[in-house]
Amino acid sequence: MSDFDPELVARRVTVRNPRGRATRPTAPGERALAELAEQTEVGEVLLRSLTRAQLMLAIRIFAVFGFFLLGLPALFATQPGLADYRVFGMPLPWLVLGGAVYPLLVLLGVLYIRQAERNERDFVEFIERS
Repeated sequence: MSDFDPELVARRVTVRNPRGRATRPTAPGERALAELAEQTEVGEVLLRSLTRAQLMLAIRIFAVFGFFLLGLPALFATQPGLADYRVFGMPLPWLVLGGAVYPLLVLLGVLYIRQAERNERDFVEFIERS
């Protein structure tokens, strides 16, 4: 009582969607990553926004440092009485311009790195959400 006929058994057929990826749900950020990878106009805008944020940060840090680097000599030139003050036997302008500028540079460098990394993290979070 075998109803099994090898001639009538259909071969396995793979059915595929002709639209391919169009109906497949995309992971968060996949589209934005594709835009970046394919260097489309949207990807260029995204990268330009990150570059602009990093440039504005660099300009602000440079402005703060420039203010101190140019402001301190101007202060000591306009206030010659400050040269009479001595700290550890050294004139105050020498101590400030020769020593205090370097910790300021380190502080601004650390601040710049932290803010630049935050900009990059924000950019990655934005890409992952979109």
